[in-house]
Amino acid sequence: QVQLVESGGGLVQPGGSLRLSCTSSGFTLDYYHLAWFRQAPGKEREGVSYISMSGGSTYYADSVKGRFTISRDNAKNTVYLQMNSLKPEDTAVYYCAGAFFQPSDYGSSYEYDSWGHGTQVTVSS
Repeated sequence: QVQLVESGGGLVQPGGSLRLSCTSSGFTLDYYHLAWFRQAPGKEREGVSYISMSGGSTYYADSVKGRFTISRDNAKNTVYLQMNSLKPEDTAVYYCAGAFFQPSDYGSSYEYDSWGHGTQVTVSS
């Protein structure tokens, strides 16, 4: 398992933007498929976005398509989630996740074996 560390969360007004980052200390993420999940109070954890090891394949939940963009910079050992046009319903703790083997279901948390502790994103006026 790889220890992942998220950053970049915060409070933003509706329509605003945030960029989340996820990196690992002591481990290279080059060989991992990476994803972002989120969990709002009283709700189950849901898959938001996925990027393959090569960066050539991505996946987005319908709720964020056209607003969020996932990317990775292997030279910086970092994966990003650019979030634009944020809505109050995007409020949640956002988690970075990694999988050594390519997931068959990108949005299933069971497919990932490494997790960060999460970063809070709050969208409110």
